[in-house]
Amino acid sequence: MKSTIFFKTKYITIAALCIVYSLKNFSQQTIINSGWQFSENQTTWETVNLPHTWNLLDAFDDKPGYRQGFGYYKKQVFIPSEEKNNIHYLKFNAVNQEAIVFVNGQKIGNHKGGYTAFNFDISAFVNYDAYNLIEVTVDNSYNENIPPLDADFTFYGGIYRDVELISLPKQHFSLDDFASDGFYINYYNISEEKAGVELTSILNNKASINLKTKLRLDLFDAEGNVAKTRTETLKLPAETSNEFKIKLPEVYSPKLWSPETPYLYQLKLVLMDENEHILDSKSVNIGFRWASIDAEKGFFLNGKPIKLIGVNRHQDYEGYGNAVPLELQKKDIQLIKEMGANLLRNAHYPQSRELYEMCDKLGILVWTEIPVVNKVTDSEAFFDICINMQKEHIKQYYNYPSVVMFGYMNEIFLRLAFDNKSTLEEKNQLKKASLKLANHLENLTRKLAPNHITVMACHLNDVYNETGIADIPMLLGWNLYFGWYDKDIPDLGDFLDDQHKRYPKRSLLLSEYGPGADVRVYTRTPKKFDFSTEYQAKLHQSYFQQIIERPFMTGMTAWNFADFGSEFRGDAIPHVNQKGLVNYDRTPKEIYYWYKSVLDKNRPFLHIATHYLSGLTLFGNETYPIQIYSNQKTASVFLNDKKFEDIIFNEGFETINMLFVNGINQIKVISEGVSDTKNVEVLRIDALDFNNFNRLGINMGSHFYFTDETKGITFVPDQPYIKGWYGYANGEPFGMSKDKNQGIPHDIKNSTSEPLFQTMLEGCTSYKIDVPKGKYKVSLYFVEPQIKPIDNIYNLSKTSTETDVKNQRIFDVYLNDKLIQKQFNMAKEYHEKYGITITNNINVNRNEGLTISLQPIEGRPVISGVLIEKLD
Repeated sequence: MKSTIFFKTKYITIAALCIVYSLKNFSQQTIINSGWQFSENQTTWETVNLPHTWNLLDAFDDKPGYRQGFGYYKKQVFIPSEEKNNIHYLKFNAVNQEAIVFVNGQKIGNHKGGYTAFNFDISAFVNYDAYNLIEVTVDNSYNENIPPLDADFTFYGGIYRDVELISLPKQHFSLDDFASDGFYINYYNISEEKAGVELTSILNNKASINLKTKLRLDLFDAEGNVAKTRTETLKLPAETSNEFKIKLPEVYSPKLWSPETPYLYQLKLVLMDENEHILDSKSVNIGFRWASIDAEKGFFLNGKPIKLIGVNRHQDYEGYGNAVPLELQKKDIQLIKEMGANLLRNAHYPQSRELYEMCDKLGILVWTEIPVVNKVTDSEAFFDICINMQKEHIKQYYNYPSVVMFGYMNEIFLRLAFDNKSTLEEKNQLKKASLKLANHLENLTRKLAPNHITVMACHLNDVYNETGIADIPMLLGWNLYFGWYDKDIPDLGDFLDDQHKRYPKRSLLLSEYGPGADVRVYTRTPKKFDFSTEYQAKLHQSYFQQIIERPFMTGMTAWNFADFGSEFRGDAIPHVNQKGLVNYDRTPKEIYYWYKSVLDKNRPFLHIATHYLSGLTLFGNETYPIQIYSNQKTASVFLNDKKFEDIIFNEGFETINMLFVNGINQIKVISEGVSDTKNVEVLRIDALDFNNFNRLGINMGSHFYFTDETKGITFVPDQPYIKGWYGYANGEPFGMSKDKNQGIPHDIKNSTSEPLFQTMLEGCTSYKIDVPKGKYKVSLYFVEPQIKPIDNIYNLSKTSTETDVKNQRIFDVYLNDKLIQKQFNMAKEYHEKYGITITNNINVNRNEGLTISLQPIEGRPVISGVLIEKLD
């Protein structure tokens, strides 16, 4: 049965709504997160609270891989006899990735997919005035029929969002339509003059008799005034579920929703019996807005052009995995808004619904998507699960005014592009299957989510154009890493111009971009793939300008808002993708403040980017470049209470070469109505005499400073030998080139100092440090760089083909004329990438200085660093 009801209404006051409703049989929703029992083997149990993941530790240890398999949960829940006439549901807001649910020993259902909600009607299995046993078997094993199959993030196992016990009268808003709220909001005739709301509700009657109910709708403005209200009597046939459409008349002169003015109305829905006892109730944000895209002019909101500038977000958090307390997650959305972003891409899966509501309230447009990432399986089961995921996704997230884009694929040909094993026929078949699935999901999305924009994201490969898959969505996102995985930073604009010229009817968005950045690494000479914060700034600032200059680009979303867990990675911090604008613990990197300087126009802003210049060491008359960020036009800079320079900001920043003194330096910047002050502690060394310092660390083979928190020192960049100072007489940095400045991209066992060990000198037989006469403690740092070939598809460029460790290197190590390590063979002694420290005390006589000699026996010697400590 379907009914369509058109309301005629007039404005009334809140006072007229002050009706005293009876709460008899009113719906109840209880979160049951506390006191679950968890086991990995069904023998040994521990008490845990939800949210929970069993991969909190093993996804970050030195052992490759993390446990993907079964986890078992159980909990006792008391249900009183007073609830006997109600309908009872168990709702799981997310379980990764497959769940089988039992109640009192009876299997009640199975759900596949780790990022959308699901529920089950458990009424037939409940015992009243008794404890009921809930058991959940969870499996996060690889399953070729459940996406994501493969991705650059960790698939944490567990029940990691809330579990709810919901008790409802027999007449209620349906929970059976893919775990949605049982109603959907559409808008019609939206303009600056008027806007209308159309409600589609699904009402269940689980009783064995026909009943009449009343549905009351109250539309409030943001000030609490009633704009529309109406009560309608509806007939609910016995044991059926029925859809009702209610079209409210337009609101005249509506206040429109936008990122600048996120004005929200509130629609309250109350289902009552004939005697006006409340049975069930719902409420939803109403944001009057409309969105469109133009292949030449970009994105439009409410008929006005707007450049979309925002971020991608993964949901995990340092110390929590994906089982993150909701209040911490909400702080993410607040930080994103404070940065000035107007778009959030929830990558690569639906996230907590409360965050979407925050985006409604704060004014952040949302692109939300399902985790069909990197590859598809050409099977009926895979297709069915993907389609079911998208149905759950759209129906559960449909009503949020902030959601303007529904997506369904990301880099779907990434694995295919790096597949060296499949035949050409197999590859072509997979292309056809991916195209077929994309068409299914696109058609489904357009049908279920009218007035939304469909979107997918591609990586840098022409296969998306060749197959035609790039023509399917309304908006095509390109994930582009020029200057990181590919070519150089300026090549971004050339690529986008070429795509726009070849496909002028496509609307384009830069959906991912950004380099990795470790706040422990800084340099005056930023280079591709060095993980320095300076290179992060260089790339982001250029990308922003290139997108702003192209009106056909709808916008850009930085990868990523925050660093996130990716277990296989061996970056500067292993198991973490470090492309975030903020750290894994959400402390902002400097680039976050630069974005704020160009995006946040609400109030004057200044920021001196020196927070992470820990242990800055300068030699002789060296200066150091400092960036200052601001949304102002000009400012005056003071150093140690003296006027240093007047500056003009261009694209939100200016760089100044500061001549710091030894000790604490105060930088103060003043502009109209705003100022910022930072202190920078500097060790200025005029000679290697150890008069005003007692330790010197050198990051051999590297052009960057590295602050080693465990050793309490910052290692300075390397250099060729300069008389009176230090440097290498021969050899060269290992693995460095125009396109690669990381050294070895691997986890270093037994160390958290990857930027020290990952870079090294190779072939250096003599390294000189002109220290004066005295006694010193010298620590040398080594790691064996040779590894077996790997296939790291996330470098998005080429397969690594480094030498197997069987081609070993052997060398003797001397400090001056003292042999401290004979026939040093790291590959034989250490079977993994192990951080090795060799420490010796040595007397330097006269003014001979310190010479580190690496005498080769077989192969070329390597060395990663040295720490020299004065002992007398």
